[in-house]
Amino acid sequence: MSGVRVLVGTRKGAFILTADGARRDWRVDGPHFGGWEIYHVNGSPAAPDRLYASQSSSWFGQVIHRSDDGGRSWEPVGNDFAYEGEVGDHLWYDGTPRPWEFKRIWHLEPSPDDPDTVYAGAEDAALFRSTDGGKVWQELPALRTHPSGPLWQPGAGGMCLHTIILDPADPNRIYVAISAAGAFRTDDGGATWQPINRGLMSGQIPDPDAEVGHCVHNLAMHPSRPEVLFMQKHWDVMRTDDAGGSWREISGDLPTDFGFPIAVHAHEPETVYVVPIKSDSEHYVPDGRLRVYRSRVGGDEWEPLTTGLPQEHCYVNVLRDAMAVDTLDPCGIYFGTTGGQVYGSADGGDSWTPIVRDLPAVLSVEVQVLP
Repeated sequence: MSGVRVLVGTRKGAFILTADGARRDWRVDGPHFGGWEIYHVNGSPAAPDRLYASQSSSWFGQVIHRSDDGGRSWEPVGNDFAYEGEVGDHLWYDGTPRPWEFKRIWHLEPSPDDPDTVYAGAEDAALFRSTDGGKVWQELPALRTHPSGPLWQPGAGGMCLHTIILDPADPNRIYVAISAAGAFRTDDGGATWQPINRGLMSGQIPDPDAEVGHCVHNLAMHPSRPEVLFMQKHWDVMRTDDAGGSWREISGDLPTDFGFPIAVHAHEPETVYVVPIKSDSEHYVPDGRLRVYRSRVGGDEWEPLTTGLPQEHCYVNVLRDAMAVDTLDPCGIYFGTTGGQVYGSADGGDSWTPIVRDLPAVLSVEVQVLP
């Protein structure tokens, strides 16, 4: 029977949760890097025991670690993240220049085909790639030096490139999302980029044709339909059916359209999951009730999933990288909270079980299916 490995990054270390295909009895291993902020842990689809972890510290800076044995041991690998060419400035909201500054890696996205190729999304917003297992990193500078770059602004969490989606059918197509600039796509492996934000409506820039300035929180794609993307924005849940050429809102009957994560069922491309929170100033679930919302029709119509989740006195948040799905049948759904709980569902979200409680605040959740 296949097994499952859930990779959890937290404010104070990384944890690895494992179970067999029944997904009932879980083993909790960790903390790895105890006491350190682990922004993201992710595994290579091409080599199940190859893991990457992003460790960030205000004292010691950014460190990427790699494991080749499923997390039993780790080694620091190359950490020279240097912006290429002239760095230049982007602008504060008042129009004054602000220099680009490298701060941390928010997201690691391994190639689906090559265990030695991995992408990294940085703050201040930039995209890096390694082709030797993380030892050497090179920026794909055409993104940061896009003509719209001076107009990119930091969101509340910083000006971060937090989402990277690799098209499994076309290795030259990559989608990224930046807070608060918007979504971008390359069709030539990063040599050129285009903003894909037509149809987004964002506060002080209500122009649906605004090229940049949108606070995108996350993107999700089913690998069988790389032209279809789902977006959780600062406000609004959105959908595109033409690779970002145009977007339409699908928030429908959600209790609030503010949130951070979004995920797509592994076997049902029109089944989408979000976790609404109250507002951009009150980052907790509405009414003290933790509810995942599911749409089986690609948006607009949503149902609350509550079985096994706390429905009173719960005031947690679920961050942008803290929800993931496995590829077993039935599909498993997993998410972690700022209260330190990791929940799993082995039936597509119909019911939930706490895998582990009382971890540090969860920053990221990723899943691997093991042979």
